[in-house]
Amino acid sequence: MNRIIFAISLLLSIFWSNNVKASKLPADSVYLFAYATTKNDNHNGLHFAWSDDGKHWNTIGPEFAFIKSDYGAWGSEKKMFSPFLFRDKQGLWHLIWSLNQYDDVFAHAAVDDLIHWRRQSYPQAAKGLNCLMPEVFYNNKTDKYNITWLSVVDNDTICYNSTTSDFKNYTPAIQIATEKRKNLRQTFIVSGKREQGTLHKVKRAVVEKLIAEHQKTVQRNKLWSETTKDDSVRFASLKSLEIAITADAGKPKQISDKLIGVFFEDINYAADGGIYAELIENRGFEYNPSDKKGRDTTWNSLKAWSVTGNMAHRVDTVNPLHPNNPHHVVLTVNHKGGSLVNEGFNGIAVKAGEKYNFSIFANVTKGKKSHIVVRLSDSHNQTIAETTINKITSGWHQYNAILSAKTTDSHARLEIIPQTPGELALDMISLFPQKTFKGRKNGLRADLAQTIADIKPQFVRFPGGCVAHGDGLGNIYHWKNTIGPLEARKPQRNIWNYHQSAGLGYFEYFQFCEDINAEPVPIVAAGVPCQNSSCGGAGQQGGIPMCEMDNYVQDVLDLVEWANGSADTYWGHKRAEAGHPEPFNLKYIGVGNEDLITDIFEERFTMIYNALKDKHPEITVIGTVGPWFEGTDYREGWALANKLNIPMVDEHYYQSPGWFIYNQDFYDSYDRSKTKVYLGEYAAHLPGRPNNLETALAEAIYLTSLERNGDIVAMASYAPLLAKDGFTQWNPDLIYFNNSEVKPTVGYYVQKLFGNNAGNTYINSHIDLKEEYSEAVKKRIAASFVHDNKTNDLIIKLVNILPVQIKTNLNLQSLPISSSTATRTLLTGKPEDKKARPKNDMITISNNFDVELPPYSFTVIRLKMK
Repeated sequence: MNRIIFAISLLLSIFWSNNVKASKLPADSVYLFAYATTKNDNHNGLHFAWSDDGKHWNTIGPEFAFIKSDYGAWGSEKKMFSPFLFRDKQGLWHLIWSLNQYDDVFAHAAVDDLIHWRRQSYPQAAKGLNCLMPEVFYNNKTDKYNITWLSVVDNDTICYNSTTSDFKNYTPAIQIATEKRKNLRQTFIVSGKREQGTLHKVKRAVVEKLIAEHQKTVQRNKLWSETTKDDSVRFASLKSLEIAITADAGKPKQISDKLIGVFFEDINYAADGGIYAELIENRGFEYNPSDKKGRDTTWNSLKAWSVTGNMAHRVDTVNPLHPNNPHHVVLTVNHKGGSLVNEGFNGIAVKAGEKYNFSIFANVTKGKKSHIVVRLSDSHNQTIAETTINKITSGWHQYNAILSAKTTDSHARLEIIPQTPGELALDMISLFPQKTFKGRKNGLRADLAQTIADIKPQFVRFPGGCVAHGDGLGNIYHWKNTIGPLEARKPQRNIWNYHQSAGLGYFEYFQFCEDINAEPVPIVAAGVPCQNSSCGGAGQQGGIPMCEMDNYVQDVLDLVEWANGSADTYWGHKRAEAGHPEPFNLKYIGVGNEDLITDIFEERFTMIYNALKDKHPEITVIGTVGPWFEGTDYREGWALANKLNIPMVDEHYYQSPGWFIYNQDFYDSYDRSKTKVYLGEYAAHLPGRPNNLETALAEAIYLTSLERNGDIVAMASYAPLLAKDGFTQWNPDLIYFNNSEVKPTVGYYVQKLFGNNAGNTYINSHIDLKEEYSEAVKKRIAASFVHDNKTNDLIIKLVNILPVQIKTNLNLQSLPISSSTATRTLLTGKPEDKKARPKNDMITISNNFDVELPPYSFTVIRLKMK
């Protein structure tokens, strides 16, 4: 339905509404008005205003959302139209609302206190018809709740009705006469504008709690929004500080030895064109306009390819190399001179003296045996390397050659030049540097992989977050599609709107983890697609049909067998065929990612979790608690974790530097006897999204708190990991790169310093700072002492996010220090600095010594213990 029709329905409802007749209220009661505005394209959620007389209204906000819609994709959806709030006979509040002008569902959520809302659901209204202006009333005769709504059909407005007793099960929609609709909404002037909503009489204490919630949020947001650009004013009177930090050897505790890891997601061209070393873009001719939802007409089977000379060519699907890769190119050759050219991923980077493995599947479909010249040409059309492949015959066969580069060029291109008349079909055209990471066949780009390895991550989470559960059910990532011969793997659209060749698949992920001595942490969808899905109607609110869930659960169980089973099991044999007869020793599986914790999610997650717990109790299952550090999904996710005794849950939050500074106690009160935490995605975000010293220090100070809470926080990984210049969809990222350079950020060096200086025992310490200093000062100083049992090193991490120097006395008298010198690593500079790099030196120490912490600095001191 178009917006005009939707507007007409709104006008009709306003015409039907009536203003309240003011009546005298008890002294302890007020009127409460619940409504939503059209500001921010209807994204701002449910608002409240209150009044003593029903005429003069006081907003709580304004535009403060007590609940927002979670339906559909961010940006285009998650809107709230015409909310209707009511209270059931047990005193529980319910809210229903319209979601858009076209879907045949409405939204429902319930709450006890109007603040801490329960999970949302999206019941179907009249199938195939839109649902506008829903409202509810209780029918005393039937003891049920009647829900009525309007649908616009062929410019006619029709009224429908459904009933429910529990807001989970609904009777089929039936058409009713429009005059039977009660039209219970009211219209008032709020902040000078007509607003439509529902009116309620409540105790004054209810409104006082709502006001307090708003004030608390405003106050904390003000703190969290603090940035260093205001430090000259905020700390104008602050001089250099003197503090003492005392270690307490009497209260050590064991902490996770898997705390620092990395999270890989195929976003920002992190895989194809990134860490996956393949140099040919669209090697299988499988790019499809749907990869980009039809927004790029050049994105097709010939993307990155061109043909020179008078040589006819076509993309065909008849007699494909493999059903999973149906497209291939067919060249009609009448005479020499034409060539098939690939430009790579914005150029092919080659180095003088390096060798490159070329391979191609070819099939002579007309004519006799063929041969081709394979050439690398530079940006000036000069030949860099060349070879010939002879005796190409009919039938699909793979042919291999080696190209040796004579010069260095970052924008070379590959040319395939047929030499024989006839018709030649080509597919899976590949060019790999021989020097991949660890020399692995079908391996990783050596410099990028090494940069990640240098963090010394203790685990790698893959293949992504949103990528793992996909854009709609048809886009869920299935690990089985990514193993086996490359030509048999099944490529698909990437949720970030490009293409996944599946060349970087589960075998390659596990192999990389083994190569860098990191635990593999694969993430599988929890039977539902991404909460940000824009495909499939309701997006994440739909799940894999229950009749198909047994097969999906078996796929997850098969993953464990593939990773850990002996070579004589079915899936273990497939792993062995790929070149790894020994098990990968998988210990963790993440189920779900940032999901909405709905009934649909819970039902499917529980099936997967129970099956894994029953069949593979040795596997630690990691659940999910939504995309934020608070809110409905967070609360519901933790409730489910407690209900099922899930061993670990995945928390995510991208927040301001101020949030990380003022929330260093976030995990201090977590129950140590229950579910552990994996902080799977986090990063400090400033306006404009830079990765600079300010964001890096905010992350460093928070990581010291994670070490302190390393008995409850088992893992943590910054996100996203990789981003290619010119193809970045998300900022900030940890490592930027182009075809020939790797450009680590300041944040990368913080991760590296924590990864290279990890410990497994936490030693308590106390910072002695004068009481007169403000909370803002105290929160910007942090220390962490850990012991590495393998090296017997004591590692001291000190963070100063103040604009002044701190003279620090370190009292280590309770610790058995054995050396008189220590290594010191210092990362410092101006907050906006994107080029700050750590520097190392040696310092003289004792069991009581002084060290200076420069303004805006992170210091790591490593020394030997007896």
